[in-house]
Amino acid sequence: MFATENAYYPDYSTKPIQHSFSPYADNGGSVVAIAGDDFVVVGADTRLSAGFSIYTREQNKLFPLSNTTVLGCSGCWCDTLTLTRILKSRMQMYHQEHNKVMSTTACAQMLSTMLYYKRFFPYYISNILVGLDNEGKGCIYSYDPIGHCEKTTYRAGGSAGALLQPLLDNQIGQKNLTKVSAESITQEKALAILKDVFISAAERDIYTGDNVMINIITKDGIKEDNFELRKD
Repeated sequence: MFATENAYYPDYSTKPIQHSFSPYADNGGSVVAIAGDDFVVVGADTRLSAGFSIYTREQNKLFPLSNTTVLGCSGCWCDTLTLTRILKSRMQMYHQEHNKVMSTTACAQMLSTMLYYKRFFPYYISNILVGLDNEGKGCIYSYDPIGHCEKTTYRAGGSAGALLQPLLDNQIGQKNLTKVSAESITQEKALAILKDVFISAAERDIYTGDNVMINIITKDGIKEDNFELRKD
């Protein structure tokens, strides 16, 4: 009888108790970017949530760094605020020291260095840096948490990134198609695809929704746009 009681009510008084603490929080959100010959379109939803709670429906996750460079962030919001604050201050220091605005390519390299510097306690963010390169062409840089950088022409990241990337591979990269077009993507088509993929994400991902903020980057600067998603 004593053995049976011990089986159901084990004695924890002599065993060590392990406490755990996680400093990270995933506040959701998705970022999608599409680049063309002379433009870049980047969009991010405005829902900021944790678990099944929505903190706000109107949080912009796009951070303009210059007239030709925008950073889109999703993930841990406190890490996002810290990273963007440091990044903007370093770009301001560069401008004061060299009397010129940092290019998108140089900003992409600096962000990679900043993320690698924090590799032992990384920022819990999905970063997508977009802009125009030195030749005026659209470029997109995506990162992993410790700073590995990849240059591409389209990318999806965030909570719905795994759902949206295959769709972009098909529609933009023209993969797994029987008829492939050699025409470059236009700004109107890029905007239409970006809206379609966000509508699809809102149907499948509870952390993506409400509204989408869009930045269109050209040689004339940054143009802002937005459209609504489902709010449930």
